[in-house]
Amino acid sequence: MKKWLFGLLLAATLTSSAQELAEGPFNQLIIRSAMLINGNGAPPLGPVDVVVEQDKITEVRVVGYPGVEINEKRRPALKPGGKEINAEGMYLLPGFVDMHGHIGGVAQGADWDYVFSLWLAHGITTVREPSGRGLEWALDLKKKAERNEIIAPRIFAYTGFGAGSKEITTAEQAREWVRENAKKGADGVKFFGAAPEIMQAALEENKRLGLGSACHHAQMSVARWNVLHSARAGLTSMEHWYGLPEALFDSRTVQDYPADYNYQNEQHRFEEAGRLWEQAAAPYSEHWNAVMNELLELDFTLDPTFNIYEANRDLHRARRAEWHDEYTLPSLWRFYQPSKISHGSYWHEWGTSQEINWRKNYQLWMTFVNEYKNRGGRVTAGSDSGFIFQLYGFAYVRELELLQEAGFHPLEVIRSATLNGAEALGVADQIGTIEVGKQADMILVSENPLKNLKVLYGTGAIKLTEKNEVVRAGGVSYTISNGVIYDAKGLLAKVRDMVQEAKDKEGFTLTQPGVN
Repeated sequence: MKKWLFGLLLAATLTSSAQELAEGPFNQLIIRSAMLINGNGAPPLGPVDVVVEQDKITEVRVVGYPGVEINEKRRPALKPGGKEINAEGMYLLPGFVDMHGHIGGVAQGADWDYVFSLWLAHGITTVREPSGRGLEWALDLKKKAERNEIIAPRIFAYTGFGAGSKEITTAEQAREWVRENAKKGADGVKFFGAAPEIMQAALEENKRLGLGSACHHAQMSVARWNVLHSARAGLTSMEHWYGLPEALFDSRTVQDYPADYNYQNEQHRFEEAGRLWEQAAAPYSEHWNAVMNELLELDFTLDPTFNIYEANRDLHRARRAEWHDEYTLPSLWRFYQPSKISHGSYWHEWGTSQEINWRKNYQLWMTFVNEYKNRGGRVTAGSDSGFIFQLYGFAYVRELELLQEAGFHPLEVIRSATLNGAEALGVADQIGTIEVGKQADMILVSENPLKNLKVLYGTGAIKLTEKNEVVRAGGVSYTISNGVIYDAKGLLAKVRDMVQEAKDKEGFTLTQPGVN
């Protein structure tokens, strides 16, 4: 039996090198008596035994009926040297796919080991990294993760369009950059917008090469090139919602910017973005339907990242999320505070009016996303953590809650987090559901997430027992990825130690600006 001790891999960040946080891979792993939530929209089924051999699911067997003793003769046999997990009373889900996961940031003071631990502790086994510290850096981590040299999820590394080159001013330069990006081993490209001829050439070349693509349609380019243009040219997915309301305009061609607007002033940028959806065509109108139907025909993916803008509609809630106390690094907490420099820290003067506008914005935005799902469109789950008071791992669970708020049934939420993400990345034949022949990316949770998605938070959900005791229920128990079983709660303890060590070193206490 081969085991990885976190202390051997990341000794510098552990308080006790003897604490085991991961074990495996095993020649055989059997998960016994679980309640299965498959990820494809099917209702829960159990008890089931799931057999894994060499990181491949080889059998999913129903072994009994609720409340009836299991006949041991019906169960798959454990081979010598195999490992089994008693999952009675637990829920088994496919590993989550975060379609927008930044691996920390220099400005945030958050490095990959901190981020990966939080992701895996929340059941995230696959991440699309939408450009960050450079392709070479991301690919190095990707390879180490594949070899189980570090504790990490599966990584799909995207490169920010134009990274590493001089300004791209011609269509041929755009095509050449895309070709070079593919040669370097990138899984895709993250676009922010450019001149129409540049976007057209780059997207067409990227599609020809079979790479994935995502786009945050920045407002500096969106007046001439919105989501529809990108989708027609070959973009496979959009992030956030920029470019979608602009495609829905029917009484204007540009956003209704105030005369004193300055894009470089992020309070202006995000405040006015909160009024953008009300400027678009009304829900279910002819133009609204036409845009949606064309995107559906193009098999386009929406990755809304609802959570990353939630502070805009309730700043106090986002600031005081309980996990900040124990899991947010001091450097990251400082990065979140009002600043004219730090991206996403635009709280120059954020008030009631801005929050009300953003709540209305969400209603219209969620209406489009939910209807897109209802008509067969693919919607995925992405967090964009590390900005705007959203913390790695925890923010992903919040994204799932917001999908439910938008109108998704909890089973549809889980499908967005699993199968839909795998489809968008082109690996649905490998991950996304718990089926024979697929890799064993799985999560075990002690509580039913369909009843309450909050049980997926590392902090669990508050619950009152029959004895009138307040307890914390849930939290992921085990995350299984790349053949390795991770102790999710142990990973969280490791992060708490890391954060406390940083606080002790600095003499840091979490404070409110202007108060302490």
